[in-house]
Amino acid sequence: MLETTRTYVARITNHQQVRDDLDQCGFSVSKLWNVGRYHIQQRWDETGEIPGEAKLKSELKNHERYNDLHSQSSQRVLEELAEAFTGWYNSDNGNNPPGYRKRGDRHPRSTVTWKKRAIKHDTKHGQLRLSKGFNLKESRSDFILAEYETRPDVEVENIQQVRAVWNGDKWELHLVCKKEIPAEDAPGDKTAGIDLGISNYLAIDYEDSSAELYPGNVLKEDKHYFTREEYQTEGENGPSKRARKARQKLSRRKDHFLHTLSKHIVERCVEEGIGKIAVGDLSDIREDENGDSRNWGASGNKKLHGWEFDRFARLLEYKAEEHGILVDRVDEENTSKTCSCCGQIRDSNRVKRGLYVCSSCETTMNADVNGAVNIRRKITQSPPTGDMSNGWLAQPGVFLFDRESGSFNTREQGDCKP
Repeated sequence: MLETTRTYVARITNHQQVRDDLDQCGFSVSKLWNVGRYHIQQRWDETGEIPGEAKLKSELKNHERYNDLHSQSSQRVLEELAEAFTGWYNSDNGNNPPGYRKRGDRHPRSTVTWKKRAIKHDTKHGQLRLSKGFNLKESRSDFILAEYETRPDVEVENIQQVRAVWNGDKWELHLVCKKEIPAEDAPGDKTAGIDLGISNYLAIDYEDSSAELYPGNVLKEDKHYFTREEYQTEGENGPSKRARKARQKLSRRKDHFLHTLSKHIVERCVEEGIGKIAVGDLSDIREDENGDSRNWGASGNKKLHGWEFDRFARLLEYKAEEHGILVDRVDEENTSKTCSCCGQIRDSNRVKRGLYVCSSCETTMNADVNGAVNIRRKITQSPPTGDMSNGWLAQPGVFLFDRESGSFNTREQGDCKP
């Protein structure tokens, strides 16, 4: 058995009874967000720095609006705000910083998050008791008692988190549950390595087999188009209805691409008899050794902001687990500089974005595949191989995303240029 998490969408069956309380909590999230937004602006004007997540929570924990919600719910609001500011600061994509959640005199119904301490689950009667903050307990009950209904095939247990989400018409609950799933025996004992590039979305190398590239041009096209739509419809009080729809559509397309990509790679690993996948760990790529934001230039910052490294790795992990395949995140240090044939480490060997030419053994390779080979070797003992400049290291297979079918299809090897 393997332990993972699943998110289930549930319909609230007593919506009429709990709607006012959920509205109140949703409005409170918006108010706390705005308090945090104003506080960040003040600190920025005074010191030129944006307070981080821990500092923001410490400085606002005694604010009156913080007590409108359960403490963990308030913490989550400020965590999301800090994440939004960090992403905006690193992106350099021309957008405005995160705005206030207000249009005219009406606050939108923001998503409310409850963590384990604020949740009591009655599995027998399908009820969730969700705690409210101190300020909302004075005139009404101390908690929201929501009755829910999910699909017949879903068994809700071991709830880790509950999110109340306004879907445009009514509230619904998203239940994040810890779940044990039966795992198949690993399809083999071979290894694979994945290099998470920026322009070529990723490269994967299979032990004793081929290598493949998965370009991310579809996501780039979507981002370019929908960003233009947002620029044309952004107003002084925040995004217009047209802009919100554009952002939602972009988010749905990105979700589909990431799920399809991770599923396809796991299926390929099963075919190749892979038992363990090494993925480059890029958790610190946006920060330097002092914890400050790295500056990769205008183009690099924009690409990094659009590449959800951690999210893709998590999707890959839970899809691979179901087939008994272990995903191991490894340090990427020197993997792009090292020749996978002779082991020489030199920056100048990577002569172009997609071309690696070793000055020692003169092997010519696709740079992303070379990185994937070195990442795979972090978890295996296979030594560098001989000259493969005319083989799959130089001309790997390429899978392109087809919009019509929503799947990945191969492209002939001869069309791939390193």
